[in-house]
Amino acid sequence: MVPFAGWTLPLHYGQGHLQSHLHTRRHCSLFDVSHMLQTLVYGRDRIRFMESLVVGDIAELKPGQGTLTLLTNEKGGITDDLIVTNTSEDHLYVVSNAACADKDLAILRDRAAQLQATGSDVHLEVSDNALLALQGSPSMARVLQAGLSDDLAKLSFMNSISTTVFGVPGCRVTRCGYTGEDGVEISVPAARAVELAEQLLGVPDVWLAGLAARDSLRLEAGLCLYGNDIDETVTPAEAGLMWTLGRRKRVGLTSVGPAIRPHMAILGPEGRPVGRWGQWGWHGLTGAGWAPFTSPYPHIPGTVTSGCPSPCLGKNIAMGYVEAAHSRAGTELTVEVRKKQHPAIITKMPFVPTQYYMAK
Repeated sequence: MVPFAGWTLPLHYGQGHLQSHLHTRRHCSLFDVSHMLQTLVYGRDRIRFMESLVVGDIAELKPGQGTLTLLTNEKGGITDDLIVTNTSEDHLYVVSNAACADKDLAILRDRAAQLQATGSDVHLEVSDNALLALQGSPSMARVLQAGLSDDLAKLSFMNSISTTVFGVPGCRVTRCGYTGEDGVEISVPAARAVELAEQLLGVPDVWLAGLAARDSLRLEAGLCLYGNDIDETVTPAEAGLMWTLGRRKRVGLTSVGPAIRPHMAILGPEGRPVGRWGQWGWHGLTGAGWAPFTSPYPHIPGTVTSGCPSPCLGKNIAMGYVEAAHSRAGTELTVEVRKKQHPAIITKMPFVPTQYYMAK
């Protein structure tokens, strides 16, 4: 047992670190990660509250969907990395690092008080649930499914449900983890955590694993440890975590039919621009975080910036800015041309291969 962030935690169990690490990769292991801070955010302004603090696009999360995001300081340094889930109930579920719990809570509470003072509806509740992580392919899914009435195959990575696990109601199961393996984190009422752990450990494939295996597994998976790989002196760009930012991206588009021209709207499946026009923008230079923002420029998300028929390809090509969530090549969108929607596809650039001469 070793001290960690005010807790006493197991470094390893009887089988030792190496065997525990390999067992997680080959079968599955149970980690007690109840030291992590779990916070529930309620109120009609909970999305706006969270987006005023983190870099992720929380408003775009579907019910039950979560994302890794970053809490940053006024210089762009990483104050903490945390997972925010937009639950299917009436709150956000936030899991953050134990070592950052005190400063994170102070920041969350201070920001909530600021918004409450201006009439916003937001309030916080710190959960006293335990948190168990069952990690490992391929055994995890088989082991957990035996105690679930829900179909685990329908729960994708970074999605979450509230359910009963091995007879324990009121559990939140999130398909995520810190090992690079298929796994879940189970937020369970503290009074029944031991009961649930014993049920899981009753399966021979499941071993207990401690901090040593957790650290080597996450390092093999290339995952950051706060305080080691990232801290308040490191920016998301330096840490290679730019993908966590809910931000616009320049993309290529191809289509057939009427030509796509600058300033035309790029629309998502729901028929709205794939960007939040005139609502919230990142005021990073001022340190104001997310604040009301209307851009006078054409390169806001959901807008075509360049477009013409391609003589070489015989189809329309265009560039524009969309929210990062819609930027993957092959994504099907539409572009509004003369008040009619026409199909368009996100396409890798260059549209025509370049022929630059590269000296050998």
